Amino acid sequence: MTHFLDINITDPAALRAMIDQARAMKQARRDQPKGAPDADQALAGRMVALIFEKPSTRTRVSFDVGVRQLGGQTMVLSGSDMQLGHGETIADTARVLSRYVDLIMIRTFEEATLLEMAEYASVPVINGLTNRSHPCQIMADILTYEEHRGPIGGRKVVWTGDGNNVCASFIHAAGQFGFDFTFTGPPTLDPEPGFLEEARQKGVRAEIERDPAKAVEGADLVVTDTWVSMHDPQSARERRHNQLRPYQVNEALMQRAKPDALFMHCLPAHRDDEATSGVMDGPHSVVFDEAENRLHAQKAIMRWCLGL
Repeated sequence: MTHFLDINITDPAALRAMIDQARAMKQARRDQPKGAPDADQALAGRMVALIFEKPSTRTRVSFDVGVRQLGGQTMVLSGSDMQLGHGETIADTARVLSRYVDLIMIRTFEEATLLEMAEYASVPVINGLTNRSHPCQIMADILTYEEHRGPIGGRKVVWTGDGNNVCASFIHAAGQFGFDFTFTGPPTLDPEPGFLEEARQKGVRAEIERDPAKAVEGADLVVTDTWVSMHDPQSARERRHNQLRPYQVNEALMQRAKPDALFMHCLPAHRDDEATSGVMDGPHSVVFDEAENRLHAQKAIMRWCLGL
């Protein structure tokens, strides 16, 4: 079964093929006459289950629109609709859903939920996000970088702030796409050491630099994410703000990167916290191209999972 669970366990050639197909599909759609029906109907007659234990804007809309553009249909299910693991096992849910749909995308909390769904489903499963990783986002980010600056191999990517799930998938991508990665943030929010070591074993530089000014020197891409989750209590929010304030991406920090460096943020953003509005709306920023490319990258991922 061809699941898309994490970038580091997906063949690099397959990842490259997905990026190339996403770019081609995006261009083909732009070349269509405005208002014309989509020529690409690869998912015609297919049903895709979109499961959201965690709420979402970009993931929900981009997958839903992507399936529809490819001629398929979606069934959107929330955590309250399904109550995964409560009353019915995840394994049984996976077996049942596989009788109804052709593909499952799940956005959940625990990685174990994703893995159990994939183990027992007889249709492909896509990781729409877990607490540990967010591979669909990074595929969109790679697509975005290469649209603007060409191949990402050999470039320097700097992540500033919290070594969270999005950061983890960027580290996974470093090893698979061959770019160097630097994390800058407080020690309490470091990414998992094993992720960095795995990237190093694949031949790239993956390091931690506590001084953000030093970290971004020579950077081709500077990336950050929100400092707080919608689920964090107020006490945790205040603590994180205090820890992360030195790692804000502002105009002065971006000036230390390469003159043509790009800035990314997966959104939603808390403007003037993790990044200033001047950076978000400035000449380095590609955050809205990045958001659009979730659509195109995920269409390519779905086609790959189904062998289309």
